[in-house]
Amino acid sequence: MSPSAIKLKEKIGYGFGDAASSMYWKIFTFYLAIFYTDVFGIPAAAVGTMFLVTRIWDTANDPIMGIIGDRTNTRWGKFRPWLLWVAGPFAIIGVLLFSAPDMSVNGKIAYAYITYTLMMMAYTAINVPYASLLGVMTADPDQRTTFASYRMVFAFAGSLLVVAVYQPLVDFFDNTINVDTDEAYQLTMTIIGILAVIFFLMTFSWTRERIKPPKGQQNSLREDLRNLFGNIPWFIVLAAGVMTLIFNSVRDGVAMYYFKYYVIDETALSISSATFTYSTLYFFLGQATNMIGVMMAKPVSATIGKKRTFIYAMFLAALLSSLFYFCNRENYLFIYLLQALISFCAGIIFPLMWSMYADAADYSQYKTGRRATGLIFSASSMSQKLGWTLGGAVTMWLLAFFGFEANVDQTPETINGIKYMISFIPGIAALISGATMIFYQLSDQKMKKIMTELEKIRKEENL
Repeated sequence: MSPSAIKLKEKIGYGFGDAASSMYWKIFTFYLAIFYTDVFGIPAAAVGTMFLVTRIWDTANDPIMGIIGDRTNTRWGKFRPWLLWVAGPFAIIGVLLFSAPDMSVNGKIAYAYITYTLMMMAYTAINVPYASLLGVMTADPDQRTTFASYRMVFAFAGSLLVVAVYQPLVDFFDNTINVDTDEAYQLTMTIIGILAVIFFLMTFSWTRERIKPPKGQQNSLREDLRNLFGNIPWFIVLAAGVMTLIFNSVRDGVAMYYFKYYVIDETALSISSATFTYSTLYFFLGQATNMIGVMMAKPVSATIGKKRTFIYAMFLAALLSSLFYFCNRENYLFIYLLQALISFCAGIIFPLMWSMYADAADYSQYKTGRRATGLIFSASSMSQKLGWTLGGAVTMWLLAFFGFEANVDQTPETINGIKYMISFIPGIAALISGATMIFYQLSDQKMKKIMTELEKIRKEENL
């Protein structure tokens, strides 16, 4: 279909889905670890092991969900109905995740394993179909980049919203309403969950699926998997995505500890009865500059190409991240400047990555004559989960290794370890991500040729 046939409403509708997912993703990234250690009372090493064990199973769920999505057939399409079916459970489990029942330490660890596993399964069940929508709403590569850009702008808008209101809401319920701290987290998640359900339902209502599998294609899991494992561009984007998520998850996961125990987090700004700490401003600035990066993805990649944009951005992020180690605790200008520049680099690559997954799906159909959009796009969620798994586990294990103990003054060795974790360690992951993308071979020119050939095939099938 012509690009002009896709209305602005549909692009906005698609964006709302990632606004919902990203609200939860950022809550998990910024606040879940410190909730487990400092509120729920679980040792850091146990949290790290829990992240690893539960997410290994969770990562395996993503291809399974992609396979299920490819085989779903309803009047709403293959992927849209999952947004309708899973939105409610997704919100409810999020509230349970931030609940803190009175138990022994072992009981708390068991509760964390159960609720976190359920949360990640719900995230998979709604996010893999949502990601797969990008591959079936349009066949036009430029429109896909546009959809991906809308998606990421809304994703970071959702993240901005959460960063702006999450900790202030917790503090409001804790200090003004005078409920217990764990109940304050629970009430805050209830509000966020209701908002997420509304956003997912808007995506379901405002989007449409247009790209169908080739006529006569039989459902063959063996063929789909064989084609997947022969899709080299898919593996390259997957590997780069994993390292990018390790970069982000380690930096973001240790940030609350960095501000609480090194910078000594305190109120930086008060507006009426709302207070904002230095960490809240840090997170807010990061999401704002992430969004600017997203908006620059299309014009920059149109000039120098997706591949070069990705590589240059991650190499620069690696350099800037390493400089973070030299920030003095009182030099807020330097801390915030580096956060803004690093977040810009991280933001610019995400629309490109989603667009590259769609290109990998088209490449697979061009090469094999079969289309398995859900299975291909499950790589996006799988890379997120795998990178988040490794990054989250490494973060907690390193905290334990450096001698971290919750709610006490940290030793100089522990503080130095936290500084390494927000600078050099994620910088190495960013460097590997950029280097991996050097081997990506689906240039913009090659994709234009592939799309021309696929369009001919689709027209012949419709004759």
